[in-house]
Amino acid sequence: TAYAFCAGRAPPPPAASPSARRRILDAGCGTGCGTEYLAFLNPDADVVAIDISGAALDVARERLRRSVGAEVVEERVTFQEVSIFDVAEQVEGEFDYINCVGVVHHTADPTRAVQALAKKLKKGGILHLFVYATHGRREITLMQKAMRYLGKDASFEEKVATARKVFAALPPGNRLKEREEDRWAAENQRDATFADMYLHPQEIDYTVPDVFDLVKQTGLEFLGFSNPKNFDLARILGHDAELLAKACALPERERLELVELLDPESVTHFEFFLSNGPLPIPHPADPNAPSARMAWTDDAALREAAVVIGPCMNGRPGRLVFDRDYMPARLSEEEDAVLTAVEEGAVTVKEALEKARVEDLGVVRRLVDQTMIILTPAGESA
Repeated sequence: TAYAFCAGRAPPPPAASPSARRRILDAGCGTGCGTEYLAFLNPDADVVAIDISGAALDVARERLRRSVGAEVVEERVTFQEVSIFDVAEQVEGEFDYINCVGVVHHTADPTRAVQALAKKLKKGGILHLFVYATHGRREITLMQKAMRYLGKDASFEEKVATARKVFAALPPGNRLKEREEDRWAAENQRDATFADMYLHPQEIDYTVPDVFDLVKQTGLEFLGFSNPKNFDLARILGHDAELLAKACALPERERLELVELLDPESVTHFEFFLSNGPLPIPHPADPNAPSARMAWTDDAALREAAVVIGPCMNGRPGRLVFDRDYMPARLSEEEDAVLTAVEEGAVTVKEALEKARVEDLGVVRRLVDQTMIILTPAGESA
């Protein structure tokens, strides 16, 4: 799904052999929430999950045994206790996809951590990173600093109790108090979650320029943020066409930075994809796209493409679904009809359109853009 999001199509067969299995690394897997997702969504891949905590790996291993099954764990999921800094030396082989969420910003040297991961990424492979954002977490950072004074020499339980007392004591209208109550309180009911946010001893946050500096030092290519809608300037400046046009004329990085400067509360983290060289797309790509993304501008090629349902959509059957961002999305009647046709066995776009009695190829292109369907060029095995 990550490849489809970045490239606009299903990944081509592995270069070594069409029957070769893809390899996925979950770097800093913790208790296995992401590992579980990766193993479930990629039944044709072997997954290696690493973490510095043996206790966390024990929980992850048991989590996957209960969810995807002991047989899957035995056959294609490996757990290894190793630091992200030692991955190049201690983890065997290279990977088609590396997932690293909420990890490197908690290390003393995030750049070196990402550089270590880059060494394990195959040519044409994708690295998925998640780091915290400076401006959107401003109140969190202030509270973290305050607790370094108020929580000196205290136990974990005492620090949590003190931090909760601080929020209770702050006067109405206080910026830190309001942000906690309006944005974070629901998920911070558990002490562990609350402490991870306000009491973590090591955290390095990023701005848009910081993200691109990090990318430059890794030698990898920036493919884009995983939540592009959040960086759509029309969301912020759409009520003034002249101002929006001026903002959209800026270079890409300045446009992205403008979003976090004008709407910092919407950018609490950065989640993005990097690649080791160009993605292997054996088909003409859209020259105007920000990355080597499949264009699907050729109507004949689109009609003949093989089609499957994207695994990150939930809620089918029905027209109200959750999209890849876990946001509600209402399908048009034509979109619903095309998806139903694929679910009922249509294997090409042409077949799906005929079964759905839909003529507009724009319907298919919209579904591709949302990764609700994934296409493979005709004549190519997925």
